[in-house]
Amino acid sequence: MLLTIDIGNTNIKLGVYQDDELLAHWRMATERLKLADEYAVMIHNLFALAGLNVKQVQGCAISCVVPPLTGQFRVLSRSYLGVEPVIIGPGVASGLRYEIDTPDQLGADRVANSLAAFRRYGGPVIAIAFGTATAFDVITEAGVYIGGAIAPGIGISADALFRLAARLYQVELARPPQVIGKNTVHYMQSGLILGYAGLVEGLVRRMQTELGTPCTVVATGGLAEVIAGETDAITVVEPLLTLEGLKMIYEMNRPA
Repeated sequence: MLLTIDIGNTNIKLGVYQDDELLAHWRMATERLKLADEYAVMIHNLFALAGLNVKQVQGCAISCVVPPLTGQFRVLSRSYLGVEPVIIGPGVASGLRYEIDTPDQLGADRVANSLAAFRRYGGPVIAIAFGTATAFDVITEAGVYIGGAIAPGIGISADALFRLAARLYQVELARPPQVIGKNTVHYMQSGLILGYAGLVEGLVRRMQTELGTPCTVVATGGLAEVIAGETDAITVVEPLLTLEGLKMIYEMNRPA
């Protein structure tokens, strides 16, 4: 079995593959101060609840954008899984070529998303990951990563609004009944959800104009379904895109 681990700023996503079959997947909160031993207990428990034997894990692929946790999960993989992990980063084959100024600074999760989107849908393709930040990644027909954009995520945008506006309060991130709200809850939901859909539409339109052609737009992440329901700029939602990309990268870099 292969264990794929995507460590984001807010959540950690895990997937277990047997060959091409996804046996189970989970999500847990990212806690920067947790140690390898503590995460190992959580992973062992998740395996047990799913009826899987963690001792059958023969490989591990990790993407991490939280530097303090990279070392902890390396220790976890070596000590508790008994395997040398493939950690996405400089020196690891990604299956893509890059035409950007700083390819070594590209987030590991964005590398995995870009590869999975290109392999599944071909190019040109735009991969959008709705996470703590919302990342747009553009891959050409020839499999060249040419750049993208980063916008504040919906969650942190909402948190800033609630925290800095004294008379506003936390609301559910859901579609309002109509664009023109009739009360404070609907005012904020319209601005946050429908306004964010407008952000996505605007960036996708401008990117396609620069590319000179329409292209497939693949969305992933926690709020991808919500935003995809409000715009036709998104072609398809792939909730497990990052885990699939990690599996693909592992297969190219499988330890001897």
